[in-house]
Amino acid sequence: MHSPQGKSGAYFDPSEIDIKHFQEICQQVTQQADYPHAEQLLDNIVIYSGEVIRGIIGDADQEKKLKEEYIHCLKEGPGVFVIKDAYVNISVIDRCNEVFRTIVAQEKSLNQNKGDHFGDNERIWNSLQKTCLIDPELFLDYYGNSILSSACEAWLGPHYRMTAQMNNVRPGNKAQEAHRDYHLGFQSRQTISRYPTHAQIMSQFLTLQGAVAHCDMPIEMGPTLFLPFSQQYPAGYMAFRRPDFAEFFANNKVQIPFAKGDAVFFNPALFHAGGSNSSDKDRVANLLQVSSVFGRTMETIDNDAMVEAVYPALLARVVADTLSEREIRDMIAAVAEGYSFPTNLDSDPPVGGNAPESGQQLLHRAISEQWPIEQLKIAIADYATRQQA
Repeated sequence: MHSPQGKSGAYFDPSEIDIKHFQEICQQVTQQADYPHAEQLLDNIVIYSGEVIRGIIGDADQEKKLKEEYIHCLKEGPGVFVIKDAYVNISVIDRCNEVFRTIVAQEKSLNQNKGDHFGDNERIWNSLQKTCLIDPELFLDYYGNSILSSACEAWLGPHYRMTAQMNNVRPGNKAQEAHRDYHLGFQSRQTISRYPTHAQIMSQFLTLQGAVAHCDMPIEMGPTLFLPFSQQYPAGYMAFRRPDFAEFFANNKVQIPFAKGDAVFFNPALFHAGGSNSSDKDRVANLLQVSSVFGRTMETIDNDAMVEAVYPALLARVVADTLSEREIRDMIAAVAEGYSFPTNLDSDPPVGGNAPESGQQLLHRAISEQWPIEQLKIAIADYATRQQA
């Protein structure tokens, strides 16, 4: 099958991105035989029973077979599965909702509530840590759920890292635009194009997206829209913002209702979007974003100390006009942190998109404006403070 990449295959060629290829991929049909533990298929989405899953977990051989189904679904299958009644004790969800309301009220009183990065909905950044600190017992009851851990281990292996954000979509809020998620889904198309083919494909294996429904979500409340099998399109991170791909998503997406306590997991490369809430009630979910252990460096580096040490010499060369733009970029890349994450999105919100300013961008700004070293030190200290949880 035609693949949208250049002659070397090392980089995706934007001119070869093919909506017809994408359409062919998304016309696949989920096969029940591939998911013997599933309760049913609904609009190509694999549906599991939490009661059945709880009966499997603890039996190592059976759980391994279940994880194999999860992997097949996320990789070769439709890319999304649902576990009904993932929380058999709904009081845990209700207790968590009370904590969420407390956090929202506290942040509003401090003028910290900034909505989310798609609009003006209520968002609790880092609901994981905030819940833990307010009610440790609740945290253990909520996150000590073997249904969550089994799904995370299936896609990411052991030692994964959990993060979570509460999202409350208010009545009347419109649907999101179709998108892919973290990592590359948070970057500009220009930045994405600099990543080689294998890195773009690899990105989806570093994160598992999920959500727990914290209320009943009939269709009119706008539960998440999915385009099954769309994660299989190799150049999807280059394509999801294109109008023809967005139009295809709008005409072919599927949407199923959720009940309080249901959980959904999906490949971050799956085209998806929050739906329009046309009801008169809030739509509350705890969004799970789980990361692979492999996104770590081998050594601990103090980038701030290095930047402060090298800045006077680097600025002197820039002022003397002895460096090309490429040389400046390469020197900054060697000394400063180039990625915006992880960070504290309450105090370090996105700038002009979905990603906050990175250390490299800060240093570029300092060089272009020729800050004195004292100004840079203040900016670095402020940057470090903003990133702290």
